[in-house]
Amino acid sequence: MGAMAQNILLSLLLGLGLSVLIAALAYWRGSLSRSGAAGAVLVGTLIFGLGGWIWGVVLAVFFISSSALSHFKEREKAAVAEKFEKGHRRDMGQVLANGGLGAVIALLSAVVPASAVPGSVWFYLFLGVMATVTADTWATELGTLSAAPPRLITSGRVVEVGTSGGVSPLGTSVSLGGGLLIGLTAGVLSALAGHVGWGAALLVAVIGALSGAIGSLLDSLMGATVQQIYYCDTCRKETERRVHRCGTTTRPLRGWSWVNNDLVNLLSSLGGGLAAAGLAAWWLVW
Repeated sequence: MGAMAQNILLSLLLGLGLSVLIAALAYWRGSLSRSGAAGAVLVGTLIFGLGGWIWGVVLAVFFISSSALSHFKEREKAAVAEKFEKGHRRDMGQVLANGGLGAVIALLSAVVPASAVPGSVWFYLFLGVMATVTADTWATELGTLSAAPPRLITSGRVVEVGTSGGVSPLGTSVSLGGGLLIGLTAGVLSALAGHVGWGAALLVAVIGALSGAIGSLLDSLMGATVQQIYYCDTCRKETERRVHRCGTTTRPLRGWSWVNNDLVNLLSSLGGGLAAAGLAAWWLVW
């Protein structure tokens, strides 16, 4: 076995160990289901092992902050939870929707020779993906607490809190904050590691904030247009659930039958990744 293969194997084993530890703690805390824990181990192993420690820390920042916010003011958010397809205990589908694309990018960065530091398209794609899933999760968890009613992104019509495609000033603001946190984490760690100067680190932070917000808005746009939304005739409420919490089988209201929330999250994260790569290319050229 060559030295490079040995290094990759050691990195994967280290990533596996760290991912098992984090997934076990999250499962014990109630943030992950069993399938979700398995998905987290897979995603974490690939990102930590192939993307490098900076990518791994970025993933950890997303996961820890998102898990903490999912438990923040749970009672206040309980009334809104009926609209969402799944609860705060993430399953395999949710984990792969949020982290699966990042894992694929980490794999590609190892297969297709390229540096995993700023200057590489893989880095910015990963940055945008993680900024988007963080921004969107923050917007969902905190935006539902907004005092101002959300408005549908396509028409501006006032809608109930938790409605897919609804946006609010608070939700939009915290989505920028979530993306900025990811950008700052990636930029500062890269500067501390000596990969870039502090000016470039600031650029990474700005790209994280903007790409996260763009991806989050794309998520809202798809939620208002193509995501399958159902209607409970008993409770007279919109929901993402095929069977409402009251036990009533819901009927399709709008959207495409094959587009659920997990697919929307995955596609919006791809959009955020492409936005980050595009912003980086634009700034580097200009």
